[in-house]
Amino acid sequence: MHERLLTMMDLSNAFIALPGGFGTLEEIFQMISCSQLNIHNKPIGMLNINGFFNSLLCFVDHAVEQKFITQRARKILISATTADELVDKLQAFQFEPDLALSKLKCSPSSSQKEKLDLTLRL
Repeated sequence: MHERLLTMMDLSNAFIALPGGFGTLEEIFQMISCSQLNIHNKPIGMLNINGFFNSLLCFVDHAVEQKFITQRARKILISATTADELVDKLQAFQFEPDLALSKLKCSPSSSQKEKLDLTLRL
């Protein structure tokens, strides 16, 4: 994990994405993944100004419908159209750990890498 993201995770009480590009999306989805893996339990929000994230949020909901994302994991990502509404939702957020994933040993500081056998066998 990038040092910058680790610093953000350590120093932040919540994460908010404003309209942006690939870097914004990469960072907010990294925080969602870390939350899903129980690495942190901080609220994550998107400020959906002028519907900027509407299509992305529809995609996430579609992934839930198709069972690629669980309902519990979907609750990790909070969205609102105004800053006041988003702050209220972030303050009300209650983390619900995924008990199955909490058994995994994930930590941002783990540096052990397993070698995978990627030999093609015909």
